[in-house]
Amino acid sequence: MLRRNQLTLRILVVISLLLLPCSYVFSIQEVAAAQQSSQIDAMLVVDASNSMKKSDPNKIGNEAMKMFIDMLSVKGDKVGIISYTDQIQREKALLEIQSADDKEDLKNFIDQLDRGAYTDTAVGIREAVKVLQQGSDPTHEPMIVLLADGNNDLNEATGRTEKQSAQELAQAIADANKKGIPVYTIGLNADGKLNKDALADISKKTGGKAFSTNTADDLPQILSEIFASHLKLKIVPIQSMTGNGSFQEVTINVPNANVLEANISIMSAQPVEVKLTDPTGASKQIPANDILYSKSKSYSLLKLITPTKGDWKLQVKGVAKDKIDINLVFNYDIELTMDPLSSSTYKKGDKIDIVSYLTSNGQKLQNSTLYQNMNAKLVVKDLDSGDTKEVPLTNPGDRFTGTYKVADEHDYELTVIAEDSSLYRETEVVKISAKPGGASVTPTPKPTTPVTDEKKEGFPTLLVVGGVIALAAVLAAAYFILSAYKKANKGFIGQMVIEMRDENTGEKTYPQYKKLNGFKGKITLHQLLQLAPELKETEKILFVPSKDDRILIKNGSTVNIEKSGRVIDAINGFELKGGDRVTLSLQSVDKTIMLEYLV
Repeated sequence: MLRRNQLTLRILVVISLLLLPCSYVFSIQEVAAAQQSSQIDAMLVVDASNSMKKSDPNKIGNEAMKMFIDMLSVKGDKVGIISYTDQIQREKALLEIQSADDKEDLKNFIDQLDRGAYTDTAVGIREAVKVLQQGSDPTHEPMIVLLADGNNDLNEATGRTEKQSAQELAQAIADANKKGIPVYTIGLNADGKLNKDALADISKKTGGKAFSTNTADDLPQILSEIFASHLKLKIVPIQSMTGNGSFQEVTINVPNANVLEANISIMSAQPVEVKLTDPTGASKQIPANDILYSKSKSYSLLKLITPTKGDWKLQVKGVAKDKIDINLVFNYDIELTMDPLSSSTYKKGDKIDIVSYLTSNGQKLQNSTLYQNMNAKLVVKDLDSGDTKEVPLTNPGDRFTGTYKVADEHDYELTVIAEDSSLYRETEVVKISAKPGGASVTPTPKPTTPVTDEKKEGFPTLLVVGGVIALAAVLAAAYFILSAYKKANKGFIGQMVIEMRDENTGEKTYPQYKKLNGFKGKITLHQLLQLAPELKETEKILFVPSKDDRILIKNGSTVNIEKSGRVIDAINGFELKGGDRVTLSLQSVDKTIMLEYLV
C-alpha cells in the first residue's frame, strides 16, 4: 500500500508510471490493458454513525474516498463502497472503472451518504471482506480502506454485545488474512476521541497500515502512503514552497518515454488556478483528450495520459502565505524476477549464483535505461537463527548478479530487492535448506548387564546430585540464551513519523510514515532515513523495542536529542511512548530531524 484542508494549501503529485518497451504507441485502451499486473480491487468503508459528526464534521472521509477514486487508473480498477453504522446503511458493489463517468457515479454515491445511529466496526469490515471474496478479480490486488474513529456504540435494544462484535471482527480479520486482503485504516480525530489502538490492531493483523488525521491537509500524504505500501512504490519528496498569490512554477520530471499515466493532485481549502506546459514549452489545454481534470471542494486532480518524457512545468496560483507541499509517487508495471536456483537443497559452504532482472508482461525488459540508477541486493534470512544478511548485487546494465555462500546448516529465505529514487521492487521469496538430508540417526543404546542381588550397588547419591547440578546449569544457560535470543528478535509495533527541516532555508519535508513492525531486535535511524549518505551520523542512533508498546532510543552519536525543548540523556536509552515527539539537531549538515512515535 497510496495513500492523505482547512487553511493550508497542499499539493500532492502522484505520478503513476507503467513501463513497456519504447516502440509501443498507446491509446487509452492500451493503457488499461497494460496495467493488469498493477490493478486494484478496493473496498472503501466509512463509518456513517452520528458520532462521526464530531469525529469528522467536515466529512474528510468522503473527500478521502473521492480522492482515492480519482487517483486510480483511467480504466480497469474495481471499487466498491460501504457505509455502515451498526448495520449496512448504503452499499455500492465492486464497479469496474471503464470511463470518467464511472468515477463520477462513484463520487456522486459518496456525496449522497447519510449519517445514522450507533456503530459496529465489525459490520463494515465483515461486509467488505465478503464482497471482495465474492467479486474480486484474482489478477488484481485486493485491499480495504477503512475510515472511522475506531469506537463502537452498540444498540442495546438489539441485544448485541461487545464480545459478539469482537468475535465477528476477529473472524473478518482472519478471513481477510486468509485471502491476502490488507486493511488500511484512516482514523478521523477532529474531536480527539480517536481509538488509535483499535484501528492499528486491525491494520497490523491484516498486513495494512494505520494512519490518523483531523484535517484534509493530511490526505494526500496518507493516500500516497497507502498506494505506495500496497503497490510497492516509493514516495519522492519535492522541495516545499509558500504561495504568494501569483502563479508559481513546479517541475514535474517524467523520467522516460514509457510513462503511461501521471496524476497531479492539488489540495486547497480555497480554489486554485493551474497551468501546464509540456517539455517543448507548449502550453497545454486543460482539460483535453490526454489531460483529464477533476475537482472536489478540497482538491483538484490532473491526470496526464502517456505524457512526453522530460520536464513538465506546472504553475499553481494559490492563496498568499499558504504552504505548498509536493510529493511524487512513481508506479511501474514492472516486476522483479529471480532465475530459478539450481537446487532447493545445499551444503554448508556451497555457492549459489543469483541472477535477477526486471520484467514487463512476463517478458524481460528490453529498456536497459531503467537499470542505470538502480541498486540491488540479495536479502538472506536465516530461519533458524532469525538473522538477516544483505549481499550487494552487481548491475551490468541489464540484470543483477551475485553469489551467496551458504553459511550454516540451516534453512533460509532468499529475496532480491532492487530500487532507485522512485522505484522499489522485490522478488518472490525462495526457500532453501542446507540441513543434512535423510532421517536423523538415533544412537543404539548400549546393552546393560543385569545386576544380581549379590552385585547390587548402593544408590549413586553423588552421581544423581551432580547430574541435578549439571542439569540446572544447562537449564540456566539455556534460559539466558533464550532470553537473549528473544530480546534480539523482539518485534516493534507502530510507526515513526519523520520530518526534516533545512535550517538554512527553513523548508520542511512532508511527514513520512515509517512502519516499524517489519523490524526485529533493533533498527538505526539511518535505516529509517533510507541510508542517505549525508545523514550517516544517524547510524549510531538506535531504536529498541521496550515493554508496554514503547521503544527505547539509544544515542551513541554526537547528535543532540531534545524532548519538549530539553536535551535528553539517551546514551543508555530513553523510553518513548505513543505520541511522544523528539527533535535531533545534526552536526554534519544544517538539518533538524523531527520524530513522532505512533502506536
